[in-house]
Amino acid sequence: MVATKRRSDANLQKLRILKDGVAVRAYVCTRCLKAGKVQRAL
Repeated sequence: MVATKRRSDANLQKLRILKDGVAVRAYVCTRCLKAGKVQRAL
């Protein structure tokens, strides 16, 4: 029997990313950042 229903949320960070060449603020998971699926706007 499981005493509590544990829930694991994604590790989201609010940062500026490039979307279609435009810098926008968005919530991005750290796995996507590490994998290079999104590009940070500097």
